[in-house]
Amino acid sequence: MSDVDLVTRARQGDPAAFGELVDRHRAAVYRAALAALGSPADAEDAAQDAFLLAYRRLHSFRGEASFKTWLLTITWHQAINRRRSLTSVLRRMVAPKTGDEAEVQMANVAAGGPSPEQAAAQDQLRRGVRDAIRALSPKLRDALLLAQAGEYSYDEIGAMLGTPTGAIKWRVSEARRVIRKRLRERGHGDVG
Repeated sequence: MSDVDLVTRARQGDPAAFGELVDRHRAAVYRAALAALGSPADAEDAAQDAFLLAYRRLHSFRGEASFKTWLLTITWHQAINRRRSLTSVLRRMVAPKTGDEAEVQMANVAAGGPSPEQAAAQDQLRRGVRDAIRALSPKLRDALLLAQAGEYSYDEIGAMLGTPTGAIKWRVSEARRVIRKRLRERGHGDVG
């Protein structure tokens, strides 16, 4: 049975039909929310909110895009709203201390992990990438995060963000270029 058939049945009051739509698209919805939020718990909450909103707005689905694209667009907007809300809360909080880093490094060495120098270099690179992504404009960052999730075509990303496919391709390329440039400026000369 197609998504359109299931939407029709769900609109007629068949809860099992909407349940089938949820089952079909749960993983894609979660991955889109995770790409926007970075936190599995927040992504799960955003995904649930998106399904609830989609159910409430089922009457507005017109079939101009696939049901999956329509649902992912709702998901993306829910996740972005959640991200904005979480960001404002985090700005008001003081960052907690992480604990004794020397103990963590000694535990890694004892477990056969990377040396303290390797771990520090990897951590510095991860922080550099994270900071570079955060510094991107929202348009570049959102396109990059969705593309990096690896689950969506540029056409789907364009539909989710309400942007032409060509612009999405440029945004992803530009975001990668900016990140590489910022990492090189910070001394990470061995990145792409």
